[in-house]
Amino acid sequence: MRVGRILQFAVFLIVALCGCDALAAKPAIFVVESYNVEMEWDVSYKQALEEALGQKYKLEYFQMDTKRLPKDQHAAMADKAWARYQALQPVLVILGDDAALKFLANRLGATSTPVVYLGINNNPREYFDANIIKNISGVLERPVLKRNIAFAHEIMPHAKRALVLFDTDVTSQVVLKDTFGGQHQLVINGVDVDLKLIGEWELWQKEVLDAKQNYDMIFVGLYQALRDRAGKSVNTTDEVARWTSEHSPVPTFGFWDWAVGPDKTIGGLVLYGREQGKAAAEIALKILSGTPPAQIYPVTADRGHFLFSKRQLERYKIVLPVAIARETSWTH
Repeated sequence: MRVGRILQFAVFLIVALCGCDALAAKPAIFVVESYNVEMEWDVSYKQALEEALGQKYKLEYFQMDTKRLPKDQHAAMADKAWARYQALQPVLVILGDDAALKFLANRLGATSTPVVYLGINNNPREYFDANIIKNISGVLERPVLKRNIAFAHEIMPHAKRALVLFDTDVTSQVVLKDTFGGQHQLVINGVDVDLKLIGEWELWQKEVLDAKQNYDMIFVGLYQALRDRAGKSVNTTDEVARWTSEHSPVPTFGFWDWAVGPDKTIGGLVLYGREQGKAAAEIALKILSGTPPAQIYPVTADRGHFLFSKRQLERYKIVLPVAIARETSWTH
């Protein structure tokens, strides 16, 4: 009799524990990153997603790694992401940056799963037809390149010529088309600006080393897709930003927060990945609370904030104008 009661209690305990586990299981949100876990941009927006969504939902991540993998492998990575989505059956999907939206929007648009994108530089209509697909909305990224260059001229009023360096990846192509109107040369606030899209690391290095002959400052854009002459990705530990800062004969400025630091660029009017993640999470919560994605108009998360490195300013003996310093966040 006593043994029977013990067995009954054991069975009850197992059932109770299983029930608790079932109750404790969180609904899944699937986050497809265009890039890789080492990208500081991804780290930043994922922190914001976890803070806003992590208590109620389990966020599962997939990295397409499009900055480092050759372009002919990107579609295969999207296929893997799609297979994982089908197995996971999440309550919502978040697509980080242009490549994820480009390769997955139409497939996800044929499902009933709501989708939120973030970090999109291109017009989303380039990737899917919003008149047909109604389950997708999100956050646009609009780099403040021209405003940044204009402010840099206020910081360095003697500067007459500037070099803007980007890699040749899809986002860089969008910047060239949308921000610079397809022009590689233009004038911003009295500064003659040359925009160069470079795919090879050795050519990037040469542009930096020769900069003093033609330029007063360099703006470091996207560089994560740079490859050496052997075709190998070179930016495994943010080597490009550090090398550029160390070897540049002129001051370097950045467009994103991850490019600013004591051994990177001086800074500038930059965008934060965290703001993208925060805005995307807000849209996700609205959808999960019952608002259809079709009723949520895409938003632009961040208009830029001043961020500067004290060490880099001291290195070039630059003193910020009072109005800019007053609005600045600082790093060492």
